[in-house]
Amino acid sequence: MQSAGIASSSPFATVDRLAELLRWYADMGADAALDEAPHNRFEEADAPPPTFARLAAPPPAQAAPAPQRDFPAPRPPARPAAMAPSAAAVSAKALASAARTLDELRAALEAFDGCALKPGATQLVFEDGARGAPLMLVGEAPGADEDRIGKPFVGRAGQLLDRMLAACRLDRTQVYIANIVPWRPPGNRAPTPQETAACLPFVQRQIELAAPKLLVCLGGSSASTLLNLSEGIMRARGQWRDYDCNGRIIKTMPMLHPAYLLRQPLQKRQAWRDWREVMRAMGAMGET
Repeated sequence: MQSAGIASSSPFATVDRLAELLRWYADMGADAALDEAPHNRFEEADAPPPTFARLAAPPPAQAAPAPQRDFPAPRPPARPAAMAPSAAAVSAKALASAARTLDELRAALEAFDGCALKPGATQLVFEDGARGAPLMLVGEAPGADEDRIGKPFVGRAGQLLDRMLAACRLDRTQVYIANIVPWRPPGNRAPTPQETAACLPFVQRQIELAAPKLLVCLGGSSASTLLNLSEGIMRARGQWRDYDCNGRIIKTMPMLHPAYLLRQPLQKRQAWRDWREVMRAMGAMGET
């Protein structure tokens, strides 16, 4: 007797199982296609079946092969070992400090292999906006859209950021945008402390070379990393902090991340207060 509900042969049950499988793949981080062209494996020609009559016949007698020396099978080339965190930090500092321009810094990041996120990302997400702008925004890490396009804040959170900038009579041609980590973590998870530490010298050098007058940390990860804060973003937001940029102090405003505002829209009023404070500071500097 069949139990109540959707039968296992129902197409709806199949759709539900497929949706569950896709969600599992996304949770595991397999949420991006590896090839633009689809492949239909069912169209591949099957191998011809074996002929059993021939297999049953005894093979013809053959002379015994001459004895040969037994060589071990060749081993596949070993994968390079992951760089130790201490070695990655030393390498990152050396590469970042040697960069004299933002283009050189980007090239140094392309050559850097000390972050475990790099092999799983599609491409480096380095910057967007205007170099030399008085206001610099620093987020946490790229998402799926950023990884595909190669620019920070281009997904849903980026669209909200664009609307917030427009409310302040700004756009991307008047700000400079970067992330703490320039490679997308799988499944959009938060970067680990080791991954953040490996990339920190590069974003510090990026801020130094961009030389903004004001800095905005979007989200708790950006604020705690750059400002070494112990409190959470809800307590830190809206209060000016000092960022020591190799001896030059830059006024820095911690803010709520646009992705958080998408999940908690009632907090947008807090973000608007913070943006108004940033615009007042820019006006006092003669930048608006």
